[in-house]
Amino acid sequence: MDLLPTYGDRWQSTLYWQPSDRHQQSFQRLYDAILLANQQVNLTRITTPDDFWEKHLWDSLQGVAPWLKDAEASAQPLKVIDIGTGGGFPGLPVALVFPHWAIALLDATRKKIAALETVCETLGIANVSYLPQRAEQVAHQPTHRETYDLALLRAVGPVNTCAEYALPLLNLGGQAVLYRGQWSAAEEAALTAILPRLGGKLRSVRSQSTPLTQGVRHNVVLTKIDRTPDKFPRLPGIPAKTPLV
Repeated sequence: MDLLPTYGDRWQSTLYWQPSDRHQQSFQRLYDAILLANQQVNLTRITTPDDFWEKHLWDSLQGVAPWLKDAEASAQPLKVIDIGTGGGFPGLPVALVFPHWAIALLDATRKKIAALETVCETLGIANVSYLPQRAEQVAHQPTHRETYDLALLRAVGPVNTCAEYALPLLNLGGQAVLYRGQWSAAEEAALTAILPRLGGKLRSVRSQSTPLTQGVRHNVVLTKIDRTPDKFPRLPGIPAKTPLV
C-alpha cells in the first residue's frame, strides 16, 4: 500500500489550512479506495502518491479555499453539486473536509457514478448523493433547479459551457467555482458577455500555483444574481457543441 504524503507545511503556505489527523486518514482511505475501484472502472490516470496529493486532493480543495477556515461543523451547511465529477473530484475531498455539507456528484457516465457509490459506502461517507445524468437534464428538474448554494466544475469544458450548466442549478446568491488552468483576458471578456443572459455575474478570478510542480491554476467564481430563463440550459449536447457567445 502506497502512503500519501502529508505536506502539512504546503497546505499551510498555499491554502492557510492544514488537514487534521482525521482528514489525513480519510485521504489515505480515499486514495486506497479509488485505486481499488480504478481496477474495474477508469476513474483516474493520476495514481502515484505525489500526483494524487497535488492534482486531486490539493487541487480539489484549493477551489474551496475561502471556506476552509470555517470547515468545522458549526459553520453554515451548504448544498453543493459537483458537475462532471468524473473520478469523484473535487466532490469527494470536499465531502470529507465538510461533512456537514450535502454534496451531489453528477456525471453522465453511470459506471463512474456506481464506482463512486461503492467508494463512499466503503469509506462511510454519508453526505454524498448521486446523479447519473447530464447537467442539461438535471437543471430542468424542479427538485434541482435553482436549489444549490455552490456548484463546482473541474475539467468539464469551455468556460461558457460551464456557466450554462451551473447557473440554472444555483439559488439566488449561489456561487459557481470553475476550476481552470490557464486563463486569458479574451476568455474573461467572452464569459462576461454571456453571463447576464444566464442570471450570473463574474465575482472574482483567483490564481494559484500548484505546490509541487508549480502549475497554473485559476478559479473563476460566478455569482447568481437573477433567475435563469427557463430555456437554459439548452438541449443535451448543445452547450458543449455551440457555447453561448
